Order: sequence, then structure tokens, then C-alpha cells
Amino acid sequence: MTGLTMSEPQAEMPHAGAGFAATAAAPRADVAIVGGGLAGLSLALALRQGLGPDADIVLFDPYLSHATVDDGRCSAIAAGARRMLTTLGVWQHVGAKAQPIQAMVVTDSRTKDVARPTFLTFDGDVEPGEAFAHMVPNADLQYALIDAARSAGIDLRAQSVDDFTADRSGVSLSAAGAPTLRAQLLVACDGAKSRIRGMAGIANVAWGYGQSGITFAVEHERPHEGRAEEHFLPPGPFAILPLPGNRSSIVWTERTEDAERIVGLPSIVFQEELEQRFGHRLGWVKPVTKPRAYPLGFAMARSFIGERLALVGDAAHLIHPIAGQGLNMGLRDVAALAEAVTDAARVGLDFAGPAVLERYQRWRRFDTLAMGVATDGLNRLFSNRSDALRAVRDLGLGLVDRMPRLKGLFIRDAAGLTGQVPKLLRGEAL
Repeated sequence: MTGLTMSEPQAEMPHAGAGFAATAAAPRADVAIVGGGLAGLSLALALRQGLGPDADIVLFDPYLSHATVDDGRCSAIAAGARRMLTTLGVWQHVGAKAQPIQAMVVTDSRTKDVARPTFLTFDGDVEPGEAFAHMVPNADLQYALIDAARSAGIDLRAQSVDDFTADRSGVSLSAAGAPTLRAQLLVACDGAKSRIRGMAGIANVAWGYGQSGITFAVEHERPHEGRAEEHFLPPGPFAILPLPGNRSSIVWTERTEDAERIVGLPSIVFQEELEQRFGHRLGWVKPVTKPRAYPLGFAMARSFIGERLALVGDAAHLIHPIAGQGLNMGLRDVAALAEAVTDAARVGLDFAGPAVLERYQRWRRFDTLAMGVATDGLNRLFSNRSDALRAVRDLGLGLVDRMPRLKGLFIRDAAGLTGQVPKLLRGEAL
């Protein structure tokens, strides 16, 4: 196991592709990534661009041997993340299947209320002609990332990493049925239950919300015109997110016990529950994918780094989906880590040394913590039945709606375009 030792950077360390001290028998790599989800694959491509074609980048995930499952889930890709995926040559293969979000409305009501007054609206582009987000099917994005990684020469291994040890000169990884691999940097992209984080001994602060998100796609009678809706209801938010054609993605938050009951309802009863929350603005509505419920929670790693180790995406943080920022936060991690590593490698520094990893942590930890606190607070503020709180929050929403500059700042922040923005999120190559 490795700890959190923060030693001083060494004066002379080889740059990417040059190799480093290791036992003669051990195969070597510059970077080993554990986890082949959207964040892990994006990081592999970003590092390939930054470190060049001679860098050895290995990605481990046992599920790479399985076909990608299209479970109907979609993600809102913010403008900054879309710019990064374009720069990495991936968006060109999924853009035709993406739906731009042109506007968003927020309501606050009870489940059985017939009228749902709008308290807050967002519309317009983050930049002229650039939508602040796009809805993309997860399966399509996963396929595009895997194809791009293979084309870029990333070593994709359908294996799990069973153990690792780290020291000042590198990381030794043990994978099932393979010789020990010696890497200069290890990156954990293996999700909220990260085994790598656990093996590193990095503590994780976490709690559940007692809520689950029910996700599925629907077809409806009238066009959505690119408008997203978020209805704040006492059990949790009910989001309607536009997809291409007369289709939308639903993220329906309920108490966990109610969510399990709802997904198990007979179709005709489920339809009634759906219509009560969906409303009639878009005419008739019907599910076109199977509803599935996923438990919701909050988690934050005590540290995003260890010795020659970086945590990225859900391995470092997990937030409530109330603002649709989970995947985008992970992709911002990708952009920041890839830039920190690339900058160090290009001047001949040890790109996995403490100074470089600390730069990544400083870059991402405050932003991530701030977003986690904000989404946690929003969920607690809106997911309740208090009439007094409802009056206060509706007043606040109304005031924000009358402040266009503040709304513009919110849009740019959600798009990942405020603060110290990494090059990839600006649409610039590393």
C-alpha cells in the first residue's frame, strides 16, 4: 500500500517516454490509469495529446472485454467539457447525436399541484452560437472514447489491478494474469467505490441522502425546442432534459423506498405517476427505455493525491445530480491533471512528483468542494415539505431571475468557464 507522503521533488527525473528506474524484469509505462469510464478514457486521450506519441499510457478495466451496455442514461455535457472533447477529436463522432440545451426553467411546487409557476429561467448561449450544455447518450460517448483511445495507441487492458506499491521512483502494479507493471504515475478513475483509493489508505467522507434517482428516456407528443425543465418537488427534483427529436431524458428523484416501489409498478400505474409529474406542456408522454433507480449520495476524498497517485472523477468526489455537474466535474479534473502533467514533462521535470500533484489538487479541490457544498445545500433546501422554506427560496429564485448578470455568471460557472480554466476546457490543445 501507499500512503500520503509528500516528499520534495527530485532534481533530475526523466521526462515522458524516457523511462525511469525500475527492475529489469518489470514492464514499464509512463502512466497507468485504472478505470475505463468516461473520465478515465478522456484522461488517456488528453495525456496522449500532451505527452506525445512516445508516451506509454496503459488503461486497466475488466469491463473493457464486455460490450458497452446502452441503459438509456444520458449526460449533460457542459460547454467547457464539449470544447475539450472537440479538441481531443471525440465530439466530432457524437455531436450529431447530441441535443443542445437552449433554455432551462425552474419551478417549485408540490407533486399534485396542477399549476407550476416558473421562478427562474436561463436562456441564451454561453458564447454566441455555443449552447451552455448538450445532452449526450452515455453509450454513444463511451463508444466514441474507446474508438479514439484505440486509434491513439492507448494500451487498453481488460484486467483489474489487484494491488500496488509506490515509492519515490515509481509505482508497481499487480494485475490479474500479467507481470508486474512499473509506472511513473497511477491515476484512479475507478468510481465512487474506488479500490485504488482504498488501497492507498485515503479516507473518504461520505453520506447518503436517502434518495434515489430514477432515470429513463421518454417520447412525447410536442417538440421540446431544446428547453430543459427542473421541477423542485418535496421528495426531490424532477428533471426533463431534451434529447434529439420528440424525446427527453428523465431524472426523477424520490426517497429510496419510494423509488424502488415506483420502478416496480405496473406500467399503467407508473404512467399515471409519470404524467402527474411531467405535466401536459408537451402533450402525451410514454417511456421508451426501462426505468432504473440509482442511490444518491455525497462523497469527498480527504486528499485527491497520494505518492505518485492522483484521484479523478467519482474516485475523488461524488455530488448530488441536482445541478447535472457530476460528470462535468470529473472532466474538469481530467483537463487540470493533464495540463499539470504535460507542463512538467515539457520542461523535463518529474511529472508525477509531489509539486505537480499538489498543483493538480490545489486547482481542483476548492472548486469541487464548493460545488459539493452548493448541491448538498440546494438538495436540502428544496427536498422538504416546509411552507416557510418554500416561501423563502421562491423569493430568492425570483430575485435571481431579475438579475441577468448574475444568471450569466451562473451559466458560465456551470459551463466550467470561470476561474482558472484549463486549456482543454478553453478549446486549446495541450
